[in-house]
Amino acid sequence: MGLKRRIAIGATAGALSIATAVVSYYEGYEPTAYRDPVGIATICYGHTATARMGQTLSQAECTELLQADLGNAFNAVDQRAQIALPPPTRAALASFVYNVGEGAFARSTLLRKLNAGDMHGACHELSRWVYAGGKRLNGLVTRRATERELCLEGIEEELRP
Repeated sequence: MGLKRRIAIGATAGALSIATAVVSYYEGYEPTAYRDPVGIATICYGHTATARMGQTLSQAECTELLQADLGNAFNAVDQRAQIALPPPTRAALASFVYNVGEGAFARSTLLRKLNAGDMHGACHELSRWVYAGGKRLNGLVTRRATERELCLEGIEEELRP
């Protein structure tokens, strides 16, 4: 199923469903641990916290990790954003935090702009986060474009009469 269809289905169920569609699409599903582009042990849908090489997990275990990790990402967004966020924008930022971590989000210009009320500027900051290990990765370019589009879509929805 394509990403646009996943997002369309998710949009009716809110931010969590949208973020789940985006994250699972871009992270992909790999039940056996592997090294990501910068050498970090990773498993399932981009889970790193407890991944160890040689590990294999079931689909159910991977789904649980995805849900828990997304929950943590949403908590980080909700705790650090000082303004109300429409569901697509919140989902985009949770996908971003899922990928880069809460610490990077907390220190980012993106968050500073968001909390200063510059939501458009914050969304456009996503395009800067396309490097891993000092290398520009095409997968991150594509992911950030999707996250930026969702982020801006949420803002535009809020402005419609």
